[in-house]
Amino acid sequence: MLALSANGAGAATAPVRSISFAGSSWAVKSSAGLVGPGPNVFSNSPENVWVDAAGQLHLRITYRNGQWLSAEVVLDHSLGYGTYQFNLASPTGQLDPNVVLGLFTWSDTAAYNHREIDVELARWGDPTATTNAQYVVQPYSRAGNLVRFAQPADPTTSHQFTWGPKAVSFLSTTGAGATIASWKYTGRDVPRSGDERTHINLWLNGGAPPTDGNEVEVVLSGFTFTAR
Repeated sequence: MLALSANGAGAATAPVRSISFAGSSWAVKSSAGLVGPGPNVFSNSPENVWVDAAGQLHLRITYRNGQWLSAEVVLDHSLGYGTYQFNLASPTGQLDPNVVLGLFTWSDTAAYNHREIDVELARWGDPTATTNAQYVVQPYSRAGNLVRFAQPADPTTSHQFTWGPKAVSFLSTTGAGATIASWKYTGRDVPRSGDERTHINLWLNGGAPPTDGNEVEVVLSGFTFTAR
């Protein structure tokens, strides 16, 4: 049974640094202890989050001083309705079963289920899972709000969702432009836009370490937003 949990930004200490990625400023999440999602400890160390000379964002789960540290960045402003596209420059079809890559919107308020819309690349701790990704309009537990799919082991992929007042349309493609999966959600839980921020995170499901004990890195080549 997959643990299909919400991404949940969770409480954190105030970020002490920010990065510039895709033409915008992003705060780097930091926590002194376990927080959501996971729960995990999030580090703002340059070993966990950095932008390289080509402008690519690197997120890394590391093991330091007997502790696993996860990574998350948060856009510094709200974007609202439109198309959110995340371009991945590393293969994510074979992520460790305990690793989750989240591409999502989140509001710290409880209104409209935290305005959370997710693309999550994960097997939720199940190494035998035949699907390794999902689209979600929260709450995930309501029938019809979640669709799982199989993401191939392509070296580059793109994942996007187009959010409007009455629908959210999802699309994932390979680097060559072939469709991996798509879904249009028109249910009752489409959130209104408001104070949400765009988040990108790499974390451990249930706080469990990678099954192979190795650190994990994911690279994003870009993020774009097109307003409606």
